[in-house]
Amino acid sequence: MIKKFLQDETGLELSEYAVAAALVALAVIGAFTTLGGNISAKIGNLASAIAATP
Repeated sequence: MIKKFLQDETGLELSEYAVAAALVALAVIGAFTTLGGNISAKIGNLASAIAATP
């Protein structure tokens, strides 16, 4: 069974592409959400530092 699977050279089906695209989309959304939060915190810190400067 494993030998047959490894020798199978057929392409991916539409459902497999859809699953792969969904996983990539989730990863991108998670990365942008985290990155956006970090950027927002940095901007807040900079704004506070600028406001505190006489």
